[in-house]
Amino acid sequence: MTTMEMKCRRESWVQGMEVGTIYTHHQKTVIVDADAGHNRRKIVAFVGGLDLCNGRYDTQDHPIFRTSQTLHRDDFHNPTFAAPGAGCPREPWHDLHSKIDGPAAYDVLTNFEERWAKASKPRGLQKLERIPEILGISEVAQMSEHDPEAWHVQVFRSIDSTSVKGFPDNPKHATSKNLLCGKNILIDMSIHAAYVNAIRTAQNFIYIENQYFLGSSYGWDSYNNLGANNLIPMEIALKIAEKIRANQRFAAYILIPMWPEGVPTGAPTQRILFWQQKTMQMMYQTIHNALIEVGMDKTHEPQDYLNFFCLGNREASSSNSAPAAGSANTPQEQSKRSRRFMIYVHSKGMIVDDEYVIIGSANINQRSMEGTRDSEIAMGGFQRRHSLGKNGKPARGQVYGYRKSLWSEHTGGPVEEECFDRPESVECVRRVRAIGEENWRRFAGEAVVEMKGHLMKYPVEVDLMGRVGPLHGFATFPDVGGNILGSYIPLQQNLNNLGSSIAIQENVNSLGSLIPIHENLTI
Repeated sequence: MTTMEMKCRRESWVQGMEVGTIYTHHQKTVIVDADAGHNRRKIVAFVGGLDLCNGRYDTQDHPIFRTSQTLHRDDFHNPTFAAPGAGCPREPWHDLHSKIDGPAAYDVLTNFEERWAKASKPRGLQKLERIPEILGISEVAQMSEHDPEAWHVQVFRSIDSTSVKGFPDNPKHATSKNLLCGKNILIDMSIHAAYVNAIRTAQNFIYIENQYFLGSSYGWDSYNNLGANNLIPMEIALKIAEKIRANQRFAAYILIPMWPEGVPTGAPTQRILFWQQKTMQMMYQTIHNALIEVGMDKTHEPQDYLNFFCLGNREASSSNSAPAAGSANTPQEQSKRSRRFMIYVHSKGMIVDDEYVIIGSANINQRSMEGTRDSEIAMGGFQRRHSLGKNGKPARGQVYGYRKSLWSEHTGGPVEEECFDRPESVECVRRVRAIGEENWRRFAGEAVVEMKGHLMKYPVEVDLMGRVGPLHGFATFPDVGGNILGSYIPLQQNLNNLGSSIAIQENVNSLGSLIPIHENLTI
């Protein structure tokens, strides 16, 4: 069962006109019955970022040309090009997904049942207790606390009472279910709460992979009334500042796509990149101010604590290569000649201190985190026996192994250097940065060379004072164009959705600030 549909909401009346705002049911879940032994079945769920559609299948090599006539012959996907044509690079795909086996899988099933009950008539959905061969949640064997592989898992959501049936009828009872009350609406913002709580309790490092990274606009140096008020970027910056003041090490590694999926020169993409740059600037400035406060600004720089990365690939010609490029200077032809393209980071996950992991469908933007816009689902889990500080040792359970496997894939080889086991150390931060910078040079250089690893520094320059600017020689993305720092371009004032014209006027967001609806669609 997958849950990816359109969610159309009526938000407000402005200037005497009714405004329709388009959001999505963005959850990505699959729920199946599986063998439980003794001729019984149990519920198993899959939760994460993967869509069930074309263009998503990939390998750790992330080929761009070599499999165009074999593995990906009938699975070409690259929305960067308006008319891809023969020989264009495919868009490689990187994502995170999880399998949940145990009581938490039944929570994923409950989410489906609540959404089904809201969207359809009750008949057709059979209650689990009426299927005797499937174990109920009380019958599911929970792993022993003494088992070193035992997991503790919670399921979180971004969703509101317009999309599910089962929230309390009386708003006074909402707090018992950790729900927030809006105007005639109950809101589940537990994904946002889970991220914030995990960041606040982090001790050493945070590693994030996400398709988007923008928020905390109340702290930007301009446009701070935009309404992208999710706390996640600011919480990371404040955590780093707190550690600096305590003279303790801390590091944050954030992996994002080189540009949001679509045409990088287009107004919506440029606007998202602009908000992303504002988010970065706010974070680096917060860190720089903390360094000044404790007198460390001469010995350390903001990038000793916070770094942004992206993924890319480049392939030399081979017998299986696509046809030769033409002489035109279109993005398509330039990409054929340079034989390079970004790897699209579609992940939505975070690892904290190698002991806690969140994986789900939620992007780090207002649409995913607010609870009244895109509906989302995520899991958060840890292994108690492998928690940080147990027996005075760092966490070395499956979360640690997962983080190391991701880093190995991205860097192109085993991450066996000692510093990689201490991600918070300045040695690790600078080593990973050096790998990213070298890979960027190979990706962006004139010579077509193979890339062993895919991890690249995000192509911006951050000076010693935390100011974010264009990377020298690269104000725009190679081959495809578009300002890397983004630009504030007014969006088209009308959208056409399924043949009906929707006038874009203004919208009062849930926090009470008046912002254009087209901003809601991009933040």
